[in-house]
Amino acid sequence: MNRRTLLALLAAAPFAGLPAADAQTAEPKGPQPVLPKEKLTIVTKDGVKHVFDVEMASTPAEQITGLMFRTAVPADGGMLFVWPKPIVSRMWMKNTLVPLDMVFIRADGTIDSIIENTVPHSLRVLASHGPVTATLELAGGTTARLGIVVGDKVEGAGFHPKG
Repeated sequence: MNRRTLLALLAAAPFAGLPAADAQTAEPKGPQPVLPKEKLTIVTKDGVKHVFDVEMASTPAEQITGLMFRTAVPADGGMLFVWPKPIVSRMWMKNTLVPLDMVFIRADGTIDSIIENTVPHSLRVLASHGPVTATLELAGGTTARLGIVVGDKVEGAGFHPKG
């Protein structure tokens, strides 16, 4: 389950047996502190490596809040959401102030799909094309600027490409 789906479910039914986020964490009121970071590299089809220093949203509360209320995302930064098992990742932009690129990643590190320049504050559901084990949020326009496309590979932060 991802942060936006979890947020909607918690708001509708805070005691529905969901993971350890409680009613107080269901509706974030401001940005969360900077989370622990890990290096993550995206390798394009032509072998160019782009290194990011991404915050790791690990707990349900961290995933619910994500990049909400942040006024900027560093060009070489972002936030990674790792799901406990492959899912169709569903996100939204509620309380998110800046456009994001959402990169949906399979277990082997292959980029499954990308949604570029999401609309701030939108409640539209933004979903991966298939089951993924992670969602990476980058500053809006990053994937186009760096030539990152579906099929590129992600290394680090728990991804181990086959071969």
